[in-house]
Parts: sequence; C-alpha cells; structure tokens
Amino acid sequence: MFGDVKAWACSTLMMQSKMSWRMMNFLKLYIYVDGESLTPQDVFNLGKGLYKIKLSPESEFKVKQSRLLIESIIQEKKVAYGINTGFGKFARTVIPESKLKELQDNLVRSHSAGVGKPLSPERTRMLFALRINVLAKGYSGISLETLQQAIDAFNASCLPYVPEKGTVGASGDLAPLSHLALGLIGEGKMWSPKSGWADAKYVLKAHNLKPVSLKPKEGLALINGTQLITSLGCEAVERANAIAKQADVVAALTLEVLKGTVKAFDADIHAMRPHPGQGEVAFRFRSLLDSEHHPSEIAESHRFCDKVQDPYTLRCCPQVHGVVNDTIAFVKNIIMTEVNSATDNPMVFSERGEIISGGNFHGEYPAKALDYLAIGVHELAAISERRIERLCNPSLSELPAFLVTEGGLNSGFMIAHCTAAALVSENKVLCHPSSVDSISTSAATEDHVSMGGWAARKALKVVEHVEYVLAIELLAACQGLEFHRPLQTTTPLEKVYDLVRSAVRPWMKDRFMAPDIERVHRLLRDQKVWEVAEPYIEKYRKEHSLASRSLSSLASSLDCLSLSNFNLHDHNESS
Repeated sequence: MFGDVKAWACSTLMMQSKMSWRMMNFLKLYIYVDGESLTPQDVFNLGKGLYKIKLSPESEFKVKQSRLLIESIIQEKKVAYGINTGFGKFARTVIPESKLKELQDNLVRSHSAGVGKPLSPERTRMLFALRINVLAKGYSGISLETLQQAIDAFNASCLPYVPEKGTVGASGDLAPLSHLALGLIGEGKMWSPKSGWADAKYVLKAHNLKPVSLKPKEGLALINGTQLITSLGCEAVERANAIAKQADVVAALTLEVLKGTVKAFDADIHAMRPHPGQGEVAFRFRSLLDSEHHPSEIAESHRFCDKVQDPYTLRCCPQVHGVVNDTIAFVKNIIMTEVNSATDNPMVFSERGEIISGGNFHGEYPAKALDYLAIGVHELAAISERRIERLCNPSLSELPAFLVTEGGLNSGFMIAHCTAAALVSENKVLCHPSSVDSISTSAATEDHVSMGGWAARKALKVVEHVEYVLAIELLAACQGLEFHRPLQTTTPLEKVYDLVRSAVRPWMKDRFMAPDIERVHRLLRDQKVWEVAEPYIEKYRKEHSLASRSLSSLASSLDCLSLSNFNLHDHNESS
C-alpha cells in the first residue's frame, strides 16, 4: 500500500511539474492585456513578436458592459456622436439605423488616406498591440467579438499596410489607425510571415480568419486614439534608455584611452548637486574606473603626471549624460501613462449609463514628451562626437593621427569622424520641436493639433543617430587602446574591448569601414555592451552599499560614544 501511495505521490509531482512547466511556457508566450498594466517595454517586446496577446477576464466583462450601453442607445433610438451621427464637421448629421454599418465602413475607408512607406512589421505590431490594449479598457464600445477578431489577427501576425505619414496627432492618429482597421475588414493590403504582402482578405483567409463586420460605433472605436505616437514613443524611449546606459561605458573607455582622471567622479562632488541621473552616471564611471577595485595599468602609467583636470567632454559626463537619464525617466513616465489611457471620443461609461464627448484623443502629452526626448538624448551624440575628435586629433590625444599607423598612406578614422559630425548636425535640425506647430483641420472643427506623429518619428531618428555616433566612438576607443598595449585597462573595460574585438578586428591598415560601424551598432542595439558591463557595476554597487552601511553603523556608534562621554562630562561638572 505504501508503495502505491509513493507511486501516486511521484506521479502527482510529475504532473504538477509538467503543469508548472506548461504554465511557465504559456506565461512566456502570452501577455494578458487589460488596458491598465502594459509597459513601454511590453509594447516594444510585442513589436518584436516575442509574445502573443490574451484578453484578461476583467476586460472581457468591461467590454461587454460598454457594448450593452451602445446597443441600448440604438434600441432606444437616442442620438449619440459616432454611433448614429456623422463625424467632425458632420457631427450634427443624424444617420438612419439602416445605414449605421455603412457609416462605420465609410469612416474607415475614407480616413485611410496616409502616404509614405509602410510601417515595418515590428512597428505595426506595436501599433496594433497598443490599440488592442486601449480597447481592452472597456471605454470604447467595441464588441467582444470584434475585439477578439483583432486579437486573433495580431496573434497570427496578420499586419495591415499602415503608411507612416498622415497624422496630425488629433483627433488621434486617424489615418494610421484607419489603415490598421481597413486590413481587419478585409480591404487594402496586409502582410504575414506566411503570405508576404497580399490583399487583406486573402491573408486573413490563409490564416483561417474572417474579416471584421463592423457594428455601430466600432469603426470609430478602432481608429480614434494616440496609438501611433505612443507606440513609436515606446520604441524611442526604450532605445534611448539602452543607449544612455551604454554611453557611460563607452565614455569611460575613452577616458582611459585619453589618460583621464577619475577624480571628477568623486561621490562628494555629486552629492552637492543631487540630481538622480548625475549621481548615477558618476557612480557608473567610478564602478568601471576605480583602479583600487579594478587595477588599471594605463591609469597607473600616468598617476603622477602634472595634469590637473580633464576637458569638459570627459570631466562633465555625469552632468551631461545625467540630465539625459533624467529626461528619459520623465518621458517614460508620460509614455507609460499614455500606453494605458483611454483616448477615444466619445467615451463609453457603462457604469454611469452615459456616453460623453471629450478630448482624450489629443496627442499633446506624448508629442511634447517625445520632442523633449529628442532634445535630451541628442546631447549624448553631441558630446560623443567631441570625444571622437579628441581620440583622432594627435595634438589632443598623444596617439597617432586618426588612430592608424603609416598616416598618409592610411586615413584611419578620418571619415568615420566626419560621419559622426554629419549625424550630429542632422540631429540639430531634427531636435526642432514639432509640437510647437499646429494647423487647423476638418473645417476648423479640429482647430488645434499636436503634430505628435512627426515628433515620434523624428525622436526615433535622433535616437538612431545617437546609436551610430556612439558606435563610432566605441570603435575609436578600442582602436586607441591598441596603442597603449601591452598595458591593460580595468577588468570591465577589457571585457568591453574583448566584446568589440569579437565582432571587429583591430585597424592595422585601411579597409572597408562601414561594416565595422554596422557590427558595433548592432552590439549597442542588442545591449551587448551593457550586458558585459552591468555585472561589474552592480557588484561594485553592492560592495560599496555594504561598506556605506558599515561606515554608517560605525559613525552611529561613535556618535553614541561621544554623546555618552558628553553626558558623563556634564554630570561630573555638575557634581
């Protein structure tokens, strides 16, 4: 009997283990959307195709309740904007019940008026996922059936053709979202990995999916919101965050190559100006360059030189890189709120039994934030380009001109630096805020707009340029390190050097430069530089946090001892 019990227990444990594994696998494959908890990182990962989507049970209930209110309005023959009226200037035109489906179809077709290149599959997925998340909040009035059809299309990677241009960012991103909806109703073009580009109805059929048949209000529910601005904003802020962290690592390596000092990163200096980003950047520099923690033969070679301080491009990295980090944090907070916001008009409040017109579709919040992001993150490229100049200029670096032997026969990094300068110059134009502009549209009904679509697209372009400039600096810094050999830098920076050399060999003589830049750019895009450096940074943080706590305990003990002596002294004097 005991053997049977033991066998049953083992069998049960195996079943539980299999169930746990299946659950873990399920959780890895799917993200539940509820309109409340999606993050910019989630949106970015959904764009990469790492996850599929499921609707949370709470969202199913809220979606059903909102739809019931729409149905009751139609049955009671009440007039409500977007359900049985025209749109924009035609808001006072009442549409007969027999034409309510045609009204929604016409809306989607006529508003599909975008131009330009289509969004990439990754960016279309982000746009699609974000619109599904907003619909899942339950304030749009879409039916559960239509929402599930949209989710099924997303999960099958059936992605409509969405031109990147055409939105003014109010009333939401109408043109891009209309193109998204157009594919769902089986019109226009659509792409999937299985079919490539083809007519939408054939792509859906190839995946055993049916085109959506729009019910009253559903066309408007699919197209009214800030999801193009916000989805591209998610990518921009995530990539900005990734390159900002790695910029500290790249700059630290450049400082070593240029024989800079770590004194400017002293914790007490930055405690006197306690901006969070500044303090964190200074800490990262200390964690990578502290020669007591990570002995550096290069640092030791110039320990007793007569140089007092470094140029601003090295000395002021915490102040310059720091504000970029704080800017990214500020923008990410706004984008996070926008990701989980209902941006429809009108809003369907089922719990109140009301449909209310408002202006949540206006894209001013993400537009302003993304203009600010571009201005902030650009500075990483501006200061990086100046460090590249110092690396390449022999009068500033004490290294061979343009980091190559046999200069004249070889040009080395001469034009790579020019490329960095060109990208920085382009960024100066791209950083002009698009959201300071507004053009009245829809016969002055929509008389103020955000221009957020362009703010998002140019923010992404600025971030990409920053990535490339830092890729060139990283290449140049590693090449500069070759001229210090056999001396070694700190352990974490040697690991960064090894990573770069696993992709790009040293520059012994001139060769085709562009592929090297692309390879190192890919390392930065994939956050490989951060993956190498982060363990050393976090280990340093942990060790110094423990040391700080020990010092604090010692200081407290000394304070208590001093207080005790003081009290004893007072007591003796009084007696």
